[in-house]
Amino acid sequence: MDRREFIKQSARAAAGSLLLTTPFGRIVPLGIADENNQSKENRNMRVLLINGSPHKKGNTFISLSEAAKTLEQDGIDTEIVQIGVQGVRGCIACGMCHRQSLGKCVFDDDVCNSIIAKLDSADGIIIGSPVYYGQPNGSVLSLMQRMFYAAGSKVRNKPAAGVCVCRRGGATAAFQTLNMPFQMMNMPVVSSQYWNIVYGMSEGEAALDREGMQTMRTLAHNMAWLLKKIHADGGPDYPEREPAQGMNFIR
Repeated sequence: MDRREFIKQSARAAAGSLLLTTPFGRIVPLGIADENNQSKENRNMRVLLINGSPHKKGNTFISLSEAAKTLEQDGIDTEIVQIGVQGVRGCIACGMCHRQSLGKCVFDDDVCNSIIAKLDSADGIIIGSPVYYGQPNGSVLSLMQRMFYAAGSKVRNKPAAGVCVCRRGGATAAFQTLNMPFQMMNMPVVSSQYWNIVYGMSEGEAALDREGMQTMRTLAHNMAWLLKKIHADGGPDYPEREPAQGMNFIR
């Protein structure tokens, strides 16, 4: 481009008449802000952290808070939601969420749908649970099963991690259980320097687990790093998926 052409294009750009293709494929005048596109590009990435403990400020909350604080330091917005002490019904395999294309569970009498509503604006998900008999809290499992089945499109391709808090043992089995749904939903599983496990029984003891707290911070740094890589250069570029080929073993 010679000097004369450069001056002409610069003048047109200043007047807002030069067009360009955005990373999202839309044509907008250069130099004229497109409010919808600008908000999409400039919106801070956000991680939703789900506290699967009935104790609002217990050791699971402390662990998730350590991760959230680190994510915020890395420029990622966070929100911690608690499933609470009310019952979370299990999935009854009615299939109504799919047959009616609801995008949510047909049952609307617990926290499931209110948490599903938060998934649209979440770029990553961390689910924490105390360990009960070597398993995650039953309520958080019920939530995950209904949430992922009814609203799988809202979580697909989004980085995820499970966090388990235990008194002494059973954490690795519970941790594996938490991670199973992530892998079925094409969600990149974010790792840390160790399994995402924190130890503590009485309220506040988790903060005394130095290695556990460091594990939470490393998990958060890895989550932030992965999110920034995925959303670099104008937005996520997810791999194309083959059409599903489900098969039952009994015909």
